[in-house]
Amino acid sequence: MDNSKLASTSSEEPLTIVPPVARRSLMASPQASMSASVSEKYMSFPDEPYLFERVAEEDDDDNADDDLHRPDEYVKATDRVASGRLCTRRGILNVGMLVLLTAALLMLFAGYPILDYAREVQRTTNGGYNLGFINSTGQTAVIGGMHTRGLVDPDTPASARHRVGYDGQEYELVFSDEFNEDGRTFYPGEDPYWEAADLHYWGTNNLEWYSPRQVSTSGGALHLTLDEVESHDLNYEGGLLTSWNKMCFTGGYVSASVKLPGASDVWGLWPAFWTMGNLGRAGYGASLDGLWPYSYDSCDVGTLQNQTLGTYPPAAATQGDEYHDYKLSFLPGQRLSRCTCTGEDHPGPLLADGTFKGRAAPEIDILEAQVSEATETGQLSMSGQFAPFNSNYRYNNTGDNVHLTHPDRDIPNSYFGAVFQQSVSGVVESDQECYQLGADGGCFDEYGFEYTPGPAGDIKWSVGGEVRWTMEAAAVGPDATTDISQRTISEEPMYMLLNQGISENFGNIDWEELIFPSVMSVDWVRVYQPAGKRNVGCDPVEMPTASYIARHLDAYSNPNLTTWEQYGGEWPLNALEHQDEQRCETALNLAPDNLIGLV
Repeated sequence: MDNSKLASTSSEEPLTIVPPVARRSLMASPQASMSASVSEKYMSFPDEPYLFERVAEEDDDDNADDDLHRPDEYVKATDRVASGRLCTRRGILNVGMLVLLTAALLMLFAGYPILDYAREVQRTTNGGYNLGFINSTGQTAVIGGMHTRGLVDPDTPASARHRVGYDGQEYELVFSDEFNEDGRTFYPGEDPYWEAADLHYWGTNNLEWYSPRQVSTSGGALHLTLDEVESHDLNYEGGLLTSWNKMCFTGGYVSASVKLPGASDVWGLWPAFWTMGNLGRAGYGASLDGLWPYSYDSCDVGTLQNQTLGTYPPAAATQGDEYHDYKLSFLPGQRLSRCTCTGEDHPGPLLADGTFKGRAAPEIDILEAQVSEATETGQLSMSGQFAPFNSNYRYNNTGDNVHLTHPDRDIPNSYFGAVFQQSVSGVVESDQECYQLGADGGCFDEYGFEYTPGPAGDIKWSVGGEVRWTMEAAAVGPDATTDISQRTISEEPMYMLLNQGISENFGNIDWEELIFPSVMSVDWVRVYQPAGKRNVGCDPVEMPTASYIARHLDAYSNPNLTTWEQYGGEWPLNALEHQDEQRCETALNLAPDNLIGLV
């Protein structure tokens, strides 16, 4: 810049006021640099001084409070340049602002993405099995922002990580949840192992709406609360927690430490801890239609609607439910049976003989708590549900097919089934203090079952670590009267369910004595399997489910769809009903000779 343009024509040295544009800030307009001369611009267009400019006041008064205004220290422009004072306060401010802006931009476009990546918990397949073992992705749990953990909760004591099974084998812990972190909730997407339902369980005429807000953790335990609250045109809200399509297992020992709700002498509540095959989602009727409670791998009349082919067998019309004109079955038939014709929609696997393995959604109940009205004693129904059905729903109880450890106080259930299920159930006494309203706040007790899957398997139900009720697969063996074959002890990947509800379907309700809120508390849930025989996952290779569920996702995600037909799914062809079709020949080769030609 030519400083001579700032000189006066007077003989006296003038008071020099350095114009703002001579020291342009970052905020100066770019058009300013286009003027021919700085002096001409400001002579023609006077402007307000820049905020931090040192200018001469119109008066000569010293402003003690203005450290930028020193009227007794006038400086010539030429002296200012010659003095070399380049590090002025204003220059420092400008450079500082540049540094801050640069740092802010770097943080915005580089820092935050790096921090976000660094802080994100990277889910792993710790403890994974088969194709990721859970969630179809292999993700493991993150609880309360803690680091990822495997299927085994790190809070599980070392002493609880192994056990000797009732069968004498060594068992290893493959899953546990100690529920020690308070404040956990289980809305969809919040937990990789569990999800709380948000629906009405219409299938058993429940009087409550299941809501996720009724399921949470506090005091080192999980709580499922049933309360007298109006919800969705119902008068109660309860809790249902499941591990469907998230955490499943095949074979082993599953148990929980539970404090039952209410009191041991007041009836009407329906708390339960149970399991079901992953191909059926509890509360989603369309997914269950034709799958629950089948556990069957044969091609015969047991796979058909009402267990009949034409009018065969006669027992299906006469040896059933007395409340339904003695009809045996109202089931629609096994949708994914061993009789499924080649090329039909089926989850598999396809066996060596070219037929599909029979698939379904069997149910095994660890406990359904009830109270005997006659003795006012707390009891537990420990059962398995099966289809197709024996005549009159009577399982084979001869020999060691079923066994009660304490027949003096535990009994076989007098309920054997009806048109929608056959039940093999024992009723055992519970610890009368291990209830919400028990002495000193109640106590926790361990409830579980150990099972071996397959047509020669068994189930052993236990309370407090002691076997109380046992059934062998032979109890649901072939039945000549209804012409059906062996039912199997579930070979499906099973998921867990915990719920606290209320329904007159389960028994009478003592409305005058029930106290709300009623709380079912769970200290922990644990799953063990024989050493070296780990089979954890909802989509095992030998019993896949993921692809089939994905193909029919609406049936598994819309609880308002009650049947497979309403969902819009096609029922796979059954070879017994399509004996003349070529694609059904392979499956038909498995059918008994007496069924050929009965269509």
